[in-house]
Amino acid sequence: MTWGIVWGLATGLGYALGVLALAPLVDGAMRRVTARLQARQGPPLAQGYWDLLKLLGKEDIEVGVSPVMQRVAVGMGWASVVAVATLVPPGVRPGWGVAGDGILLMYLLVLAGVGTLLAGLAAGSTYSLVGISREMMSLLLLEPLLAMALAMRAVQEGSLRLEVLFGPPGLLGAGPVSGLLLLGVLLAALPALVQRAPFDTTEAETELMDGPMGEYSGPKLALLRWVRMVKLVVYSGLLVMVFAPPPAGWSTAGALLWYWGWVAVLILGVTLVAATHARYRIDQALRRFGIWLGLATIALLLATQGY
Repeated sequence: MTWGIVWGLATGLGYALGVLALAPLVDGAMRRVTARLQARQGPPLAQGYWDLLKLLGKEDIEVGVSPVMQRVAVGMGWASVVAVATLVPPGVRPGWGVAGDGILLMYLLVLAGVGTLLAGLAAGSTYSLVGISREMMSLLLLEPLLAMALAMRAVQEGSLRLEVLFGPPGLLGAGPVSGLLLLGVLLAALPALVQRAPFDTTEAETELMDGPMGEYSGPKLALLRWVRMVKLVVYSGLLVMVFAPPPAGWSTAGALLWYWGWVAVLILGVTLVAATHARYRIDQALRRFGIWLGLATIALLLATQGY
């Protein structure tokens, strides 16, 4: 094993550990901002850590129809999101992602959604089954949006390698019309991709009792909630790296500031939308997903024509 591979593995693992550690803090900040917008005091910034630690320390009570599948599904979802985190560099050179490509990245993104589906199926309750039916429809309509962004970048650069897809000038620099159109679509879809209000129809606490997560408690519930926190940070970073990565020639410090600055802006946008909009009905959400998929297809066709 060469030192290059060892270094790549080490940096990729470092990215993942950083995102895992940061995600609960981001969740706490979002809850604090939401509370202030609603004239409430809100929880402390570290509340996300306390919630996870409390659940991890509880007894793991298994009440689903297939406890083995529940364990596999939770582990699959968590491992998939962590693997994606190792592939999306925080504004700097990819870690072990230099050996990966866009197809691997999409496979892992879909696998994370499949983990949620299996978790709900293994729970077996009526609420979880309704939740996974909604999750399935969202998966079919939303995941192609990210695939189209990676495909458009691959068409422009003629490569599927991640170090090329995440390199400058990004979609905005290489194809202004198609890039702007797809950026608008993905900015509108980001709350849905990370399952935040007003598109949290899968869990819908007031009507579905947490949907696929309704039958989970203790460590498994902690991991499911951790996955949701990590997805927000990873998906925001993915959009930054595909559309507007740090310009070439910037120092590492400057690239990190660029990356985390735009990630913070995206997360703040998701927070503001969630705090100011009531949850959509499932038919309203699906109508929007269909419109976004149509617009993204048009953007991809424009990109193939060089626009």
